Amino acid sequence: MKNNINTQNTSGFFEKFANKVNKAAGSTIAFIAAFLIVIVWAICGPIFHYSENWQLVINTGTTIITFLMVFLIQKSQNKDSLAIQLKLNELVAAHEFASNRLVNVENMTEDELKVIQKYYSKLSEFTKSEENLQQSHSIDEAAEIHELKKDIEEDVKKNLGK
Repeated sequence: MKNNINTQNTSGFFEKFANKVNKAAGSTIAFIAAFLIVIVWAICGPIFHYSENWQLVINTGTTIITFLMVFLIQKSQNKDSLAIQLKLNELVAAHEFASNRLVNVENMTEDELKVIQKYYSKLSEFTKSEENLQQSHSIDEAAEIHELKKDIEEDVKKNLGK
């Protein structure tokens, strides 16, 4: 139990730290500070005779910062992506006409996603023939309505032919 609490505290601390660094790194002040560091470094060039050590200072500094920021940005991106997926899942689950097979779409394989993409292409074909452009359908409902319309059209043609 104690180990679980330590993990949560460490995770919570890192989460707060990452959020603060993320906000700070994306601020105007951070950009101005980075710009000023580059200007100071450039001004120091003649003083250090544009030596290899002078170049190494900026190269090392930017490499370290870039390396660390990649992981911080990825952590932020993962969190944002998860939050968006959860919001979209809630919308899909809450809408009575939405296809619930999309609730867990982010965990599907690429082949499974291609199958769903084909369904939506078919849905697009169905809705092109709709008179009302505001009409909305789930995949299953659109297929049923399309079949019903075809049956009605066939009945009408038969009745007119008599």
